[in-house]
Amino acid sequence: MSFLFRPPTDPNLSKFIENNDYDSLAKYLVGNNQRFRENIIIPRILGPVIIKTNEEKMIEATIESCPFKSLTSCIIGYGLGAAVGLFTSSLMPNVSVTDPSAMQTQSAREILREMRTSMLSYAKNFAILGAVFSGVECCIESARGKTDWKNGTYAGGVTGGLIGLRGGLRAGIFGAAGFAAFSTVIDYYMHQR
Repeated sequence: MSFLFRPPTDPNLSKFIENNDYDSLAKYLVGNNQRFRENIIIPRILGPVIIKTNEEKMIEATIESCPFKSLTSCIIGYGLGAAVGLFTSSLMPNVSVTDPSAMQTQSAREILREMRTSMLSYAKNFAILGAVFSGVECCIESARGKTDWKNGTYAGGVTGGLIGLRGGLRAGIFGAAGFAAFSTVIDYYMHQR
């Protein structure tokens, strides 16, 4: 075993070969020395290549995170629900049709109070629906590692089931099936365009 290279006894001394030129070449090729590269070539298709900074990468990671998507859907759902509640309360006021004198005696304050109640109810429901659906879909997409129509279908089933469970087990099952079917149809329609 005398023909094998013995490691140096001094850890600070690392020599591969006795010749200094060959030794520096061996250190360059085999060693784990890091060198600064000035000429990085990034493949591109069209236009200039823009390298993202660390701050841009951090903001992008935050925007693409599941809690941010869920919170954004909650806020947008709240606004959409308030608009739908305002629209439906203007079409269907909560006044009994059997008493025609009640329509004439209803004040503007009562009408605005009914509109506010309807708006808040719709806003809360749409906010919960958006937050749960978006959060579940993002978690499913992260777990599966794929972006396809199945994510929306699974998320629709989970969301419909959770929201439907407030009305009982049967309502939860029908809610899961209905919302999953609705999500599948919407995903199919949006991906076909």
